[in-house]
Amino acid sequence: MVQGQSPQATTRRIWPAFRSLQGYGSRYLSADLVAGLNLAAIAIPAQMATAHLAGFPPQIGFFAFLAGTIGFAAFGDNHRLCACADSTIAPIFSGSLTLIAAAGTQDYALLCAALALLVGAILVAAGAFRLGRISDLLSIPVTVGFLAGIAAHIIFSQLPDIFGTAPPQDIAGAFAAFAKANPFTLAIAFGELAAILFFERLSARIPAALIGLIVATCAVLLFRLETHGVAVLGEVPNALPTFGLPARLPAFDLEQVVPLALIIAIVIMVQTAATTRSFPSDPDKPPDIDRDFVGVGAGSLVAGLFGAFPVDASPPSTEIVVASGGRSQLACLIASLILLVLLLFGTSLLRHVPQAALAGVLLFVALKIIRFDRIAIIYRQSFPEFLLIIATAAAIIVLPIEQGVAIGIGLSLVHGIWSMASGTIVAFERVPGTSIWWPPQAGQRGETLAGVAVLGFDAPLSFLNADRFHRQLTAATEAASPKLIVLEATSISEIDFTAAEMLKQVIRECRAGGAEFAIARLESVRAQEAVRRFRIEEALSDNRIFHSVDEAVKVLAKA
Repeated sequence: MVQGQSPQATTRRIWPAFRSLQGYGSRYLSADLVAGLNLAAIAIPAQMATAHLAGFPPQIGFFAFLAGTIGFAAFGDNHRLCACADSTIAPIFSGSLTLIAAAGTQDYALLCAALALLVGAILVAAGAFRLGRISDLLSIPVTVGFLAGIAAHIIFSQLPDIFGTAPPQDIAGAFAAFAKANPFTLAIAFGELAAILFFERLSARIPAALIGLIVATCAVLLFRLETHGVAVLGEVPNALPTFGLPARLPAFDLEQVVPLALIIAIVIMVQTAATTRSFPSDPDKPPDIDRDFVGVGAGSLVAGLFGAFPVDASPPSTEIVVASGGRSQLACLIASLILLVLLLFGTSLLRHVPQAALAGVLLFVALKIIRFDRIAIIYRQSFPEFLLIIATAAAIIVLPIEQGVAIGIGLSLVHGIWSMASGTIVAFERVPGTSIWWPPQAGQRGETLAGVAVLGFDAPLSFLNADRFHRQLTAATEAASPKLIVLEATSISEIDFTAAEMLKQVIRECRAGGAEFAIARLESVRAQEAVRRFRIEEALSDNRIFHSVDEAVKVLAKA
């Protein structure tokens, strides 16, 4: 055992499976039982609706829930995270794979199973190699735009079940379909949506979707709505998932599935990281996001072996477990057991469930994932980033969905690169009566010293902004011709090779012009190491790196 490390910490590090059940006590059982019952009540309609969205019969949604729960409970870290079929990723893979094989066919099912195995393998590898930072590839504005675009796809895909008509091909077709809509399907879909919205305002623990589903099913039976054009699920077989690899997969299909698997894996990483951070097992300890990648990946691997589709961390389901007082993954396992019993003995209860009611559940999901409050805040506080929301949503709506997601990821990266490339030189002033040097503040006059220029750069130094740094620093010092230039380096967290070469050139140019050059407050350990590794110290005169600007000024300007 490592010196100073507790036995519990060592056990946690090497514990191979079911870590969330370590130290489990009987005192948690009643809370997990209640949470499991509440989760099952929410999961039954949600998993059926997601399976419908993905182009599968309802029992496959239950298979995905079982797979996600087993995989995450065995290999994940978060005590209450629920991994299951999720409406965020379902439109992505269904929209892409239906271009290869028609939904409902054997080829489509094989492609989805193979996709689940590929996604699972990518997630497990990402977790094993500690690649949790991949989850930061999507900025908040891009994520908000991505979710808005996905919501639009969900709504459009459910219009046939809501209207009781053939699928519209475009917006004009949607308006035409609305004019011919079946009033009974409209009433069921929007009645389900209204019931969920109403009960959610009372308490998130009320299984509103299930209540609405039961009421809608009773209405179908009582008023014989099937004879009025209301489509129902029909026979759902009593069956358990079979365990095995996909029987076959043509090579050309695999070439199309691999890029899709990478995109879906990134989306799952982003959502898993967000869920883990939002609902940590222990608020006093950092979450193990990499281990949770492994857990969700294991869930997708099991789903692929069950003949289902990829699973994802579900924020709404996790929120139900937390709100119900769940303490461990046993709550999710209890919910899985309830769904398993329903699969074995109760599928006949699902025969008369109207598809319009499931569409109503998905309408609620779509409205829920559009972050209206975030959109309003970003619009008010950062209009350029609001445009990122619009661009990302438009790309996902207009283009094939996997291309739209890829563009969203690209926009997020471009945004990050642009932010770093837009670093700016700032002239510091001394706060009157103190030894503190600070950027100019509105309404406050700072002090300057003759012959001294204190300049900061508000970004890490890299090849993206090295030339900009050089030009702006030269411009800032050209007019004043100071005898001492102090680089206030608080914001410089990193220096790469290109930037190091440019910084050494700046130092040489300043010294050739008769000015001393010093660096102050280089607080980043990575930047300090870069200064040594790239021999920036050698370009400076002796002892020209200081802990504070005031120290540099006193030593070099004799102030």
